[in-house]
Amino acid sequence: MQENFSLKAYNTFGVEAKAKYFVEVSTIEELKEAISFSNSQIPKTPVLFLGGGSNILFTRDFDGLAIKLNLTGISEKIINENEVWVTAKAGENWHNFVMYCLDKNYGGLENLSLIPGNVGTSPMQNIGAYGTEIKDVFVSCKVLDLESLELKTFDLEECRFGYRDSIFKQEGKGKYVILEVTFKLTTKNHIIKTEYGAIKSELENLGIEHPTIQDVSKAVINIRQSKLPDPKETGNAGSFFKNPTIPLAQFEKLKEKFKNIQGYPNGNFVKVPAGWLIEQSGWKGKQIGNVASHKLQALVIINATGNATGKEVFDFSTEIINSVKEKYGIELEREVNII
Repeated sequence: MQENFSLKAYNTFGVEAKAKYFVEVSTIEELKEAISFSNSQIPKTPVLFLGGGSNILFTRDFDGLAIKLNLTGISEKIINENEVWVTAKAGENWHNFVMYCLDKNYGGLENLSLIPGNVGTSPMQNIGAYGTEIKDVFVSCKVLDLESLELKTFDLEECRFGYRDSIFKQEGKGKYVILEVTFKLTTKNHIIKTEYGAIKSELENLGIEHPTIQDVSKAVINIRQSKLPDPKETGNAGSFFKNPTIPLAQFEKLKEKFKNIQGYPNGNFVKVPAGWLIEQSGWKGKQIGNVASHKLQALVIINATGNATGKEVFDFSTEIINSVKEKYGIELEREVNII
């Protein structure tokens, strides 16, 4: 247990913040001990769990116990000739886990290649990209109840997944910590998804006509690397905002005024790309002080100088929200967890 601990190296924005207490745990017993310490404090110390630090923005110091989850390990269970259940502990790096599955020719996660973070945080916001979401391959997750210190299992229905949402961001927030996640993947009859984003054109660039799951992964990696900054080089948390969903009637009205507005209909609603809204509002590549919107992807806010504070990043995002709302009447919602 360490006190007054710097969290700068534990968040991909690379902003400075200190935790009152900090500990790294590698077993469930160590985790229980850390939580027991928190529960024994008067008043009770708040707890923050750190994975890859890729979906968090510190705007202040954390007056509690930050726990770095280093639970690792992967196991497999063959279900039938075309299905395998793969379980990964919370501390496994997400992209490394995807590569592990692809090396074994297990299909289902290839479109989620190169997403930053760890396995344990993947169900929290139902991570997704290029036509695939966690819920599409999710079986269950094992969690620890922070009050009773009992182990529980949540199945697909109990997780109540939505767009970048789950029970762990709603009424379950602050009640559980995810220890491991089980996914159902294919072993031979793979479903190849190439209709989203620029996957098809990238596969054409690679000269691939009949793509494998490994080819799809390579295409996704190429696309992401071409337009998204590496957090190791430039502080960022990937997509900072959710893509807003608005009523069809509202979208039709906007289309009368903005002929080229982009949207993806879903019943009586339309999903509008947040990146497009931000870019059209004049923010792509714009910098204020230490913070900027990335020059290739307006949806990504970056620590441009490496010296930004969390508050500077937050204030910059507020300016974007206000700007988009003023122009389009759409209020963007932050995807990043704000502390």
